[in-house]
Amino acid sequence: MIQIEEFVDERQKSWCIHCGDYIVGLTTNWDHAPTESLLDEPIPPGLPKVRVCKPCNEGFSSDEEYFRTFLSCVLSGTTAPEGQKNSKVRRALARRPALGVEIEAGKREFSTLGGGKMIIWQPDAPRVERVVMKNARGHAFYEMGEPMLEKPDHVWVMPLVSLSREEVDEFENVATSGWAEVGSRMMVRQITGADLDDGWVVVQDNVYRYAVLQRGGLTVRSVIRNYLATEVHWN
Repeated sequence: MIQIEEFVDERQKSWCIHCGDYIVGLTTNWDHAPTESLLDEPIPPGLPKVRVCKPCNEGFSSDEEYFRTFLSCVLSGTTAPEGQKNSKVRRALARRPALGVEIEAGKREFSTLGGGKMIIWQPDAPRVERVVMKNARGHAFYEMGEPMLEKPDHVWVMPLVSLSREEVDEFENVATSGWAEVGSRMMVRQITGADLDDGWVVVQDNVYRYAVLQRGGLTVRSVIRNYLATEVHWN
């Protein structure tokens, strides 16, 4: 990805965007947005990242591993380690059999009227939503310089195949007639087109893209592996 320098108000960087604690004096590290483990190797250079407190960053690790593994199992149709394309997921399932058992417990198989088989996977929704919110906060701060410290008013996660054509079109429409805040990375993207495709910031083709919108508040959308759509909104 293209490295973009920003010139937003430095005072906006005074807090950890996840817990809201004053960051000066805390042990900090870099939090990638999106979660690096959701991407394929090789990881794109210049991946967006924000500085957060170390306890918050490390506190997401378990949920991130669950989310990455669950999504891989859904896309492969199996919880068997050997059925996963991602080597990290294969190792996680082999190392932690209980993780595969947990994911398998949310798997439901149904017979269709035509005699076929349909599989529905039910995730641990709070764990998935925590990762989605974590990434949304990172995207909002990295692109707009906005620390979204409050609880979002709306968190939505849904497979694209579950949406109607009209719903997909509405979700995909992230065009805006306004300009982002002066000095923000999103403003630079709007001017230069850096990593933008119809308003979406493309992190890795067919793997992860996101959009940050200012429509009646602030909205962050993402599409993961051309399968999962997410939206987080703050009024």
